[in-house]
Amino acid sequence: MSHKQESAFDIIAFDADDTLWHNEIYYKQAEEKLAELLADYHPAEFVVQELFKTETRNTAAYGYGIKSFTLSMIETAIALTEEKITTEEICEIIGFGREMISADVELIPNVRETIQALSASHMLMIITKGDLLDQERKVVKSGLGDCFKHIEVVSEKTSDIYKALLSKYEIAPERFLMVGNSLKSDVLPIVAIGGAAVYIPNGTTWAHETVSDEEAQKNYYHELEDIGQLPELIKNLSNPKE
Repeated sequence: MSHKQESAFDIIAFDADDTLWHNEIYYKQAEEKLAELLADYHPAEFVVQELFKTETRNTAAYGYGIKSFTLSMIETAIALTEEKITTEEICEIIGFGREMISADVELIPNVRETIQALSASHMLMIITKGDLLDQERKVVKSGLGDCFKHIEVVSEKTSDIYKALLSKYEIAPERFLMVGNSLKSDVLPIVAIGGAAVYIPNGTTWAHETVSDEEAQKNYYHELEDIGQLPELIKNLSNPKE
């Protein structure tokens, strides 16, 4: 792999879920199945709201990912049925999780071409939250694994964790670019430590990852509608017009 000396960045890092491939849609589908399973007990909207509360509460203990989500679905179902849920129904919920794990990896439009093009001239990296085995599986299924020099699966994405990663790879913040669909996890923590970030919104981003407009507007970052616009942005950042 050759690396152009005029590049503004030593490493370009990407979030994975809902930045490179679709992810949240599978959680939404599982939520709908859970709501349907519990339809005799509560309205769908209430089931989804309670599931979100359970997920948020459980991330400290279980982390992120499908396994954590499945446990939260089971806990929510037990609570909302006042422990009336049957063994067969719990097994059905476990099946929802298995379906998510075995789902195909569907790349977001223009991801393959963009990543392959950038990997020819830049060192690329994945920084993602979630279950290690699940994220490794997605990277393999994506067919893009060879494009990334490093893959890091972290428990959270905070400024301190990003600092530790930059120290590990001996990268100055100003030479680092992070690309992702979450302001909370992929953008604001990087900007806070002096790095550059690109925000590519995704209509199905998890509610846990949202931030207020006021908080977002306090920080400077680049925003694109499509990942296919990324190479041109990087080119412009590396070779600003005089």
